[in-house]
Amino acid sequence: MPNLAAFLLALAIVGLVAEMLRRKKLREKYAIWWLVVGIATLVLAAFPQLLVAVAQIVGVQLPSNLLFILSILMLLGVCLHLSWEISVVEEETRVLAEEVAILRTQVERISKTVGVGQDSEIPHPESPN
Repeated sequence: MPNLAAFLLALAIVGLVAEMLRRKKLREKYAIWWLVVGIATLVLAAFPQLLVAVAQIVGVQLPSNLLFILSILMLLGVCLHLSWEISVVEEETRVLAEEVAILRTQVERISKTVGVGQDSEIPHPESPN
């Protein structure tokens, strides 16, 4: 098998992703892409003429160019997905920070009306204790 290195690499990727899933180090929604890449690499390593046939059907002269195009498109998709995830997390963080500020203000207002002294106020996280 001339593509033994590619086959072993793909097998290692699939095995590593499966192990990370088992140990809950990687979430399923991210593991799907890695499993697709690993399985596609396994198939292409086992049947290298498949890439040549697909390249001819698509109209790409060199099969390696098709592989590069598909890899770049996948990486762009991953970058776009991660950018979207970051945007969602940033929005959630902003909302949580606003809610904490409102709650802190309410707690300080309640502690002043109840008559709790300055010594027993809830400390501010940034202030040294």
